[in-house]
Amino acid sequence: MNINATLLGQTIAFFIFVWFCKKFVWPMMMGPIMERQQRIADGLAAAEKGQQAEEIAKKEAEKLVSSAKSQAAEIVSNAEKRGNSVEAEAKDKAKSEGERIITAAQAEVDQETNRAREELRKQVSTLAVAGASKIINKEIDDKAHDGLLEDLITQLKAK
Repeated sequence: MNINATLLGQTIAFFIFVWFCKKFVWPMMMGPIMERQQRIADGLAAAEKGQQAEEIAKKEAEKLVSSAKSQAAEIVSNAEKRGNSVEAEAKDKAKSEGERIITAAQAEVDQETNRAREELRKQVSTLAVAGASKIINKEIDDKAHDGLLEDLITQLKAK
């Protein structure tokens, strides 16, 4: 046997084997490999989209939390303002009610003072008429008595 012929036969057999593998075996192996690569690429893309969606959701959640905090702060601020205004209104009402009570009490005191003065004037005039009638030693009739009382009241009011 000749080594050259063997080497040439092996080389031809090798090229036929490579051509056969390339023509029939390689495409059958590449189909599943390509499908697997595509699934892996799709999975990586989906994971990337999921991470982006997660980041967007986190940002949105942070916005919602900050918005809720600002709304809560605003509500608290409004409640404090309303509480202060209610307190001020209550103070104003209490002050006006106190002034009204003081005014009513002052008016009542003035009325009682006037009644007491009138009563005192009547008693003084009665005593004056009684003293005058004793001095004169005669009784004054009721009409004259009333007239004297009215004159005396008028004179006392003028003073």
